[in-house]
Amino acid sequence: MYDIIIIGGGIVGLATGLKLKEGNPELKIALLEKENKVASHQTGNNSGVIHAGVYYKPGSQKAINCRKGYQQLIDFCNKEDVKYDLCGKLIVATKNEELPRLENLWERGQQNGLTEMKKISGDQIKEYEPYAKGLAAIHVPYTGIIDYKEVSQKYAEIFTKRFGGEIHLNNKVTNISFNNSSVDVITSQGSFSGRIVVNTAGLYSDKVAELTQSKLDVKIIPFRGEYYKLSPDKNHLVNNLIYPVPDPNFPFLGVHFTRMVHGGVEAGPNAVWAFKREGYNKFSFNGAEAFESLAWPGFRRVMGQYWKVGLGEYYRSYNKSAFVKALQRLVPEVQYNDIEPGGAGVRAQACSRNGGLVDDFLIVEDKFTLNVLNAPSPAATASLAIGDSLAEKIRAKLNLKLSMVKEPQLG
Repeated sequence: MYDIIIIGGGIVGLATGLKLKEGNPELKIALLEKENKVASHQTGNNSGVIHAGVYYKPGSQKAINCRKGYQQLIDFCNKEDVKYDLCGKLIVATKNEELPRLENLWERGQQNGLTEMKKISGDQIKEYEPYAKGLAAIHVPYTGIIDYKEVSQKYAEIFTKRFGGEIHLNNKVTNISFNNSSVDVITSQGSFSGRIVVNTAGLYSDKVAELTQSKLDVKIIPFRGEYYKLSPDKNHLVNNLIYPVPDPNFPFLGVHFTRMVHGGVEAGPNAVWAFKREGYNKFSFNGAEAFESLAWPGFRRVMGQYWKVGLGEYYRSYNKSAFVKALQRLVPEVQYNDIEPGGAGVRAQACSRNGGLVDDFLIVEDKFTLNVLNAPSPAATASLAIGDSLAEKIRAKLNLKLSMVKEPQLG
């Protein structure tokens, strides 16, 4: 009998287990992961950016947790010798109509506590990125790069080896049932009984939630982000990170350049609806999952609202020249032969029944369960803060107080 069962071995699930064990080492916790290793999906396929919080609405859970989690992540990496680099980034306006939006980002960043940002003129851009071009920019010195697979593996190591938590791989959850005082989680390998279940299943978080919730008003819609990478002899074109001003008509950031912490430069991603929840290439298809997305009334409304921008994203997905043209807005010297195919990730984006892409973190809970149903970027940056929040909710359900607070480090 476990006190807590966590479903999903991504960075949020691992951070939650770690935070629970730090505060209450006596808790018996099992983390269930359907793959043969942790951080296999969203966590292990993102661009590895430490986000500062410039984009998020002040007072939102994204903004609050990003700022709290940012500092916790940096402190954790310093203590545990996890490699990162706070290299900073430029957000560049390349058109006149983007200048007011750039100013809005500046104001939002100030409200979120990013007081060391700098406004950069068009001529000053080359002081930071010699090959970038634009009318104006914001320099965000807080932004960094990291490998979240390494962070997750360190979370897992501390959770198990220091605190005695259990991670059960190759355990796909198939059913959840309740009795008077506990919950039984049935997996492909057996059964686990516990007092509280935490669902951090990412791309399948809504499917897991449906096992316990009679009516769910959100559906996970998968969006694939496809990357190119600069050929090694062109890495000098990008010093650190170069981002466009986000398009207010599309809920994603747009293609950008990211220097990777282990070397190389990624370019992208675009953002296209994936025809499979774990569809990491253009030809991945699951008829049942694709139909399920199309049958969701909220997603049909989203498609109606964003169809023009969406078609442009698909065009860039299948047309390398179009992708290069988008990159040239930021770095004009990038040419067709300067980029080669990179990786891809799939974002678990919650979509409400009435037609909105959920913008903030979303948790749905009842007596026995906590379901994390929307935790896109900056969830990796914010993972320890999200873990704190979930741990606090769980302690309240179990009527527990903090019994011992441990530093997140190996002995």
